Amino acid sequence: MASGGARNRSGPQVDPNSARSDARGLRFLALPASGFTGECPAFPLPPRVVMRWVQEGKERWQEPDAQATAHVAEREADLWAWAWRTPQAHAWAMPSESWRLQAIAMWVRTSVVCESSDAKAADRGSLHRFADQIGLTPAGLKENGWMVKADDLADRRVEPVVEVESDEVAARRRAIGGGA
Repeated sequence: MASGGARNRSGPQVDPNSARSDARGLRFLALPASGFTGECPAFPLPPRVVMRWVQEGKERWQEPDAQATAHVAEREADLWAWAWRTPQAHAWAMPSESWRLQAIAMWVRTSVVCESSDAKAADRGSLHRFADQIGLTPAGLKENGWMVKADDLADRRVEPVVEVESDEVAARRRAIGGGA
């Protein structure tokens, strides 16, 4: 058994705004909060075949369930497309990060499994670990050295709300001497 050395999640999380991080030259990759608008790669895993039990008399066996398999494939495609619109997809799309495609696909597949009634506790535990690995949790963002950068100009772009008085409110205001 290994001893000593740093471990994942041991000790306090790195603070990108601390003086120590500045002294070490630690910089987090800022991911735009607006999400990724680039091309979504093809799903890298083979289709998952869903099986169902069939019984005739005392014999019992499993057969592929075409309808459930199609439903799972559609759900995986939807979740894969959603994942590639998150801010984290900016980091995944970098050429140096192409090795993450398998982990992202496994997160998608495990998410779909966890949505079913067949999910086990181990499935749910591995879902969280995959989410950490690909940066979909706050801890995963920090582990990967990423941060989602809010759009500083978004608040300034919002049109000011102009309240329009109803005729009834305007009449009350005139009645109490509040102006025209």
